[in-house]
Amino acid sequence: MQDKDLPMKKILLFTLAAGMLLCGASTASAQLLKGAKPYLTPDELPNMVHWLPEPPAEGSAAFEYDIVRYGWGKEQRKDSSRRERAIRHASIDPVVICSHFNEAMGIEISPERTPQIYRLLLDGMETANNISLKPKKHYNRQRPFSRFDEPTLVPKAEAALRKNGSYPSGHTIIGFSAALLLSEINPAAADALLKEGYECGQSRIITGYHWQSDVDAARLAAAAAVVAMHNSKEFCKQMKRAKREFSKISK
Repeated sequence: MQDKDLPMKKILLFTLAAGMLLCGASTASAQLLKGAKPYLTPDELPNMVHWLPEPPAEGSAAFEYDIVRYGWGKEQRKDSSRRERAIRHASIDPVVICSHFNEAMGIEISPERTPQIYRLLLDGMETANNISLKPKKHYNRQRPFSRFDEPTLVPKAEAALRKNGSYPSGHTIIGFSAALLLSEINPAAADALLKEGYECGQSRIITGYHWQSDVDAARLAAAAAVVAMHNSKEFCKQMKRAKREFSKISK
């Protein structure tokens, strides 16, 4: 009797396990930054679909402005230094992203030199990126390089990002959220930090991957995500550790 029941028990266990996995899949998100542990899931963050205006419709004045700004981005590529900066901003290597803010911060941000600040940024940027997942899927906006069938400054990412929604810009959310978090650690450097975070977004227009409205929406998204993170006890603890670390280094 026990032998006859064994296959049925296995089926029930498999069904239960599969159900648990499927339930978890609704709020889970693919990790973007290597080694990151987000403070909040996509479902714990404000839903941008509910409060942010939808992307500009084709034929509207706002969309015409997006097209003008796409042209502006291509003009910026003629400046070799800005062109190279835009390409560097395209990296999703956490160490590279953090390095963009070294000059403004006045220190080297890295796992070795500033482990607490780096940990805060790594987990914070991943958390902030989670806020983009729902609107990207909901609107599934076509990216400018795809619409015009033109090359970008980062060709290796084109195939994957043709299938990824343009609104809002994930890279901008990551860069601007980093600037906001670092400004909380080092308020005296806020102007320079926010300027760098701003330029991270503009770089997405220059590379050809985003419309201006994608980038503008992403800055609002980053701000909303950073505010929401303050509801996480672990985030608040890590922010205190990061501030203490900076205080010791900057003396």
